Amino acid sequence: MSVSVFEHPFLSGLVGDDETGQLFSVKAEIDAMLAFETGLAKAEASCGIIPAEAAERISAALRMFEPDMAGLREGTGRDGVVVAELVKQLREAVNQQAGGADAAKHVHFGATSQDVIDTALVIRLKQASTLFIERLTALEKAFDDIDKVFGARTLMGHTRMQAAIPIAVSDRIRAWKEPLIRHRQRLDTFSETGFAVQFGGAAGSLEKFGGKAAEVRKALAWELFLTDAPQWQSQRDRLVEFTNILALISGSLGKLGQDVALLALKGGELELAGGGGSSAMAHKQNPVAAEVLVSLARFNAVQLSGMQQSMVHEQERSGAAWTLEWLILPSMVMATGAALRLAAELAGNVRSLGKG
Repeated sequence: MSVSVFEHPFLSGLVGDDETGQLFSVKAEIDAMLAFETGLAKAEASCGIIPAEAAERISAALRMFEPDMAGLREGTGRDGVVVAELVKQLREAVNQQAGGADAAKHVHFGATSQDVIDTALVIRLKQASTLFIERLTALEKAFDDIDKVFGARTLMGHTRMQAAIPIAVSDRIRAWKEPLIRHRQRLDTFSETGFAVQFGGAAGSLEKFGGKAAEVRKALAWELFLTDAPQWQSQRDRLVEFTNILALISGSLGKLGQDVALLALKGGELELAGGGGSSAMAHKQNPVAAEVLVSLARFNAVQLSGMQQSMVHEQERSGAAWTLEWLILPSMVMATGAALRLAAELAGNVRSLGKG
């Protein structure tokens, strides 16, 4: 049994999302860390920091690397982060190659644990952003399709939970769709500079590279398809900005869910395929997806305040703020992925909307 509903054996069927969840799997995280270490070796070789042959041997060894998971767990409990034990295992793997002894000492040169962990996170958040943009685009099209069929029909408009005057179905669909367009545009804009490599070394100054520090960082960003930016290890505003967009997405989808639940309550204006059954009342079809959209919207709204708290880093690095971020951020991404999945299912299940 999992303490996280997003990974729970059966609750994940309600609030989970396999495609998003894969980005936070152990394999995805380690693969992203290995991408950092491989990219670092290549970047340093291209800038003349380490021998090109060493970078080649490191790259070859990391392609075949299989971690000792028990060792990683023990090392994390001891060191507070996984990277020290991971780098130890990577150096052993490189050293086991023929002629790898000289190359092994160049693994992780000039980097620190936070560089690896933060950059590995950014790599996966960029993938999540691409996935969410695709889903938002598909959802916009789904609303367009519903509008084409039912848009000219009427709904009773409601203000302050009271019947007001009739409106067109198109009016309600526009209130669902237009915020999603803006959120997709926000993600597009953020993607231009927001997914930045983290590379600062021990205390953020890249002291081991001297005058070549910026050159190495730029080369590393290029290797990883990330934005080049000065170290941001105690500057968490980009991550909070990204999670704010996530909260906006889930919030707008919560409005959709609330509207659908109210339409189902009123009856006569909405027909959905599917729906949740009741163990006590066989005649019921509960608007489960709509209800969960409301829950996920409220969940992300609460978590966003925690991400704001995680911005408070003392001096050059905070273990406490960093750990808080680990507790919150993956769940917000998962909630957003689940909300987009459920919204797409809900839109696909509309059989009738409004009165002709």
